[in-house]
Amino acid sequence: MSIQEALRKAEEYGLDLIEVAPQSNPPVCKILDYGKFKYEMEKKMREKHKEQKASQLKEVRFRPATQEHDYEFKLKSIKEFLENKHKVRVFIKFRGREIIFKERGLALLERIKEDLKEIAKVEVQPRMEGRQLSMILSPISGKK
Repeated sequence: MSIQEALRKAEEYGLDLIEVAPQSNPPVCKILDYGKFKYEMEKKMREKHKEQKASQLKEVRFRPATQEHDYEFKLKSIKEFLENKHKVRVFIKFRGREIIFKERGLALLERIKEDLKEIAKVEVQPRMEGRQLSMILSPISGKK
């Protein structure tokens, strides 16, 4: 129907003529109450945002000479973060002359990777950034 005829019918019912699919040929319009239409669209958007859960990037710091108990404690924290669907940035901070023991840091990151291989995958491989060595782990999607 023509635009003028559609506008006349919309006025007759006391409603608005709303274009719902402008990219189609010919464009599709509906006769609706615009306020109600706008409210329902906002409600749908709120529901969509409510369903989304933003994952955060958590950080866990180690030192090249981290002792066994501290390692186990921090590994437990990493597991909790991964179970809550957060990404984890694990980094090893070198201070002073510790920088010459980069291989200890790499070995520690490899151990972490091996201990978490069932629940995490490496998103960013270990790399040096100044005086710290870091990698990012993300949860495996099929796991809880």
